[in-house]
Amino acid sequence: MKQSIVTLDLEGVLVPEIWIAVSEKTGIKQLRLTTRDIPDYDVLMKGRLKILAEHKLGLAAIQEVIGSLRPLEGAKAFLDELRSITQVIILSDTFEEFAKPLMKQLGWPTLLCHRLEVVAGNIVNYKLRINEQKKEAVAALKKLCYKVIAAGDSFNDTAMLAEADIGILFRAQEKIKEQFPQFPAVETYAHLLQRIRSEL
Repeated sequence: MKQSIVTLDLEGVLVPEIWIAVSEKTGIKQLRLTTRDIPDYDVLMKGRLKILAEHKLGLAAIQEVIGSLRPLEGAKAFLDELRSITQVIILSDTFEEFAKPLMKQLGWPTLLCHRLEVVAGNIVNYKLRINEQKKEAVAALKKLCYKVIAAGDSFNDTAMLAEADIGILFRAQEKIKEQFPQFPAVETYAHLLQRIRSEL
């Protein structure tokens, strides 16, 4: 019998959407857009970088907002319980430069994500670890003979969910649930934990 491993998305699953928080702090409405709105991550990120440059917002300003964020209510307890019964890897399209304060609050779980290119304090570009990182990470875990159970909330999670042995939508928008009815959808950490336990 294969050993199981769980892969989770980060933003919207365990912590607030970072860019939405930046939007609310700065008043820049365009920064509210996420992969729930624009599935093409490259289009989304290039748009964000353009907005940051136009408003002269550097990395420090964004890190200040992130430093004020807290994990979603119940997320830490859920993650602690999950990590007590199986291995967990967080697969995210966020960046190492953004995630550190939040990882500390979550007890330093394993996180695989991307990196930013910063020049003189300004974010000038971003570097993907590889294309389709979430999907490819799940495929690699399956090659290591793991049974992969994945959970996420956005369009950019659906390739990960499809690649996994079991894919679960967590607090996804109705349009995503309608477009991907093959994935069971849950709304609470208790139900997500219950669903994962049933598959271990």
